[in-house]
Amino acid sequence: MRDAIFVDEIGVEYAIYEKFRLRSAYQPIFAPRGELLRMVAVEAIVEAHHEGKSVHPATFLEMIGQDQRSYITALCQALHMRNFCNLALDDVRLFFDFACDPAADDGAISQLRQIAGRLEELGLHPKMLMCQINAAPGVDARFLDGILGEMRATGLGVALNGFGVAQGGEALLDLVRPDIVRIDGPLFALLCTSTRAGSLLARLIAALHAHGVQVLVESIVSPHQLQVALEAGADFLQGVLLAKPLATGAFFDHGPLVAASLLPRAGLQETNKKRRT
Repeated sequence: MRDAIFVDEIGVEYAIYEKFRLRSAYQPIFAPRGELLRMVAVEAIVEAHHEGKSVHPATFLEMIGQDQRSYITALCQALHMRNFCNLALDDVRLFFDFACDPAADDGAISQLRQIAGRLEELGLHPKMLMCQINAAPGVDARFLDGILGEMRATGLGVALNGFGVAQGGEALLDLVRPDIVRIDGPLFALLCTSTRAGSLLARLIAALHAHGVQVLVESIVSPHQLQVALEAGADFLQGVLLAKPLATGAFFDHGPLVAASLLPRAGLQETNKKRRT
């Protein structure tokens, strides 16, 4: 795998897979701290390029044979971790996708052990990494329990993707016992079209908090959506309104965002009032 990773003239690492050049991009994740939004994590995203043109990550994965998915996932994880070290972002965690495929049980365990080995090599603490998994009601509980057990034994954090889409969410929470739940982006956007968006999201977040789970609201694209997420008590916030994905080598402004610059003054005052009560 190391033979597939190279370094360009400015020190940015990239990978070669067949005709594709793969690079890392990172989208910031923020946490509300009073009237400020502080960057506390970044989510790794693969940028695939073919003949000088960008290929959407989902399209790239669709072009990869099923027998190569595990290799590509491991390759991207290695790439993201190596480039993350070069970002020099203090006290910032790395979120990255981890594929849970029951057809590749042994491969998933091996992949986790490879991650653990890279942590030591790169000087990263396990708690700096958050594995994002997709799980749905009806998933093989034995398989998932084995994967999660390995993650926790390694010290990695666990985030559950796309929460709220399928029924049986409470059973899924009990099975996965995630550290963080990511509210499904399209569901959040649909929710925000309702006049009761704030109260509906607040009840969902309160229920998740009761399970001891922190909540990340993603795909925030408008001031209204940001206000809804803040008033509902979201722990983490992500979306292009706050920051777009940045390619490795770009300058990351680690300073906090001022919520007042993103919300109407009346909206900000009401948000702070609700968060204090």
